[in-house]
Amino acid sequence: MKSIQSKDNPQIKALIKLAGSSRERRRTGTTLLEGEHLVRAYQESGGVAETILASDTALADPKVRRFFENVPARSRLALADGLLDRISQLVSSAGVAAVIRTPQPGPVPQSVSDCLLLENIQDPGNLGSIFRTAVAAGVSQVFLSKTSVFAWSPKVMRAGMGAHFFLSIFEGVDVDEFAQPFRGSVVAMEPRAGASLYDLDLKGAVAWLFGNEGAGLSERAGHLATHRVRIPMPGPAESLNVAAAVAICLFEQNRQRSGG
Repeated sequence: MKSIQSKDNPQIKALIKLAGSSRERRRTGTTLLEGEHLVRAYQESGGVAETILASDTALADPKVRRFFENVPARSRLALADGLLDRISQLVSSAGVAAVIRTPQPGPVPQSVSDCLLLENIQDPGNLGSIFRTAVAAGVSQVFLSKTSVFAWSPKVMRAGMGAHFFLSIFEGVDVDEFAQPFRGSVVAMEPRAGASLYDLDLKGAVAWLFGNEGAGLSERAGHLATHRVRIPMPGPAESLNVAAAVAICLFEQNRQRSGG
């Protein structure tokens, strides 16, 4: 275990850059997990951290120290109090963090079952919530367009609460190239569609197509759908948050398949 006491240490500067820059995360193929919950979720998925780090104050707690020492990692850093706060994207650091290699799912598969196709999703909190919902609903593959937010940013990771490690996440996907050969229904959510979600048979394989939080789906992506449906809303709201819409759709699919 290495101890770092100075904010001018090159490793501290590199960690600050990694935490604050999407470009740096993409360049290095690494990202930052903040908090024991995320680090533990990564560990339980079989991951080995590049580096685990903790503040001196956190390490004074025997439980935290035991966790810190037992997490599989290639290196361990004990940081003087205040240094982790400089690195952290939180108002107050969680005391423990880890640098990990961004998991790479490999090439886009030729054949998939249920999945999410996400076009131009920009809000990190929404994307993380969508990942949590997908895992809860039993969907294991998510495809993101080139214009969507980086899936492995710390903000998305925090919102996902460990869901990332139970998904195959494909980024930079050309949505129409994927959707056209899909063997199943491609269902697009459109608030003004004539058909209701609840009238659609969802027992077969479904690729769910969701668009940008404000603009919705592009015209090109919308034309890929075999079905365009809306979620009926008796209230005056124009639309639902995209993460809420994903949850409703996936659990309606589960309800139909369970015979509920």
